[in-house]
Amino acid sequence: MTHLPDPDSQPEFYQSVVTKRFVAWLFDIAFISLLCIVPVFLTLGAGLFFLPLIYAVLSFVYRVVTIANASATLGMRFMGIELRDAFGSRLDTGKAVAHTAGYFVSMAFFVVQIISVIMMLTNARCQGLTDSFLGTVMINQRA
Repeated sequence: MTHLPDPDSQPEFYQSVVTKRFVAWLFDIAFISLLCIVPVFLTLGAGLFFLPLIYAVLSFVYRVVTIANASATLGMRFMGIELRDAFGSRLDTGKAVAHTAGYFVSMAFFVVQIISVIMMLTNARCQGLTDSFLGTVMINQRA
């Protein structure tokens, strides 16, 4: 973690990150929900029977592709935050898949999600459970 901005000497990289993550998450949920309309229309409404599966697949693909390409989802970019690995580099495809899988696990278990949120609120680097496990961190983009 020595390659990442130090929260004590460079707090601007971590300022309001938790709030920005939440707003970015809401943005991404809305965007993915809009994407789900396409397969429902293409199947003439039959896709409604598979909506949870469609949402999960689109969400996973959306998160992996956007994080692998820009180290941030569209919501994260909108909020001016990005993911970095322990060496300060952008996430590659493998790390994007791992981070998205960790996100899905934390969303599947309410207790794990609560633990992750508490960690974000109390950790100097605002890392959630998946971030701590993978050594990733969410920071404000450099100006």
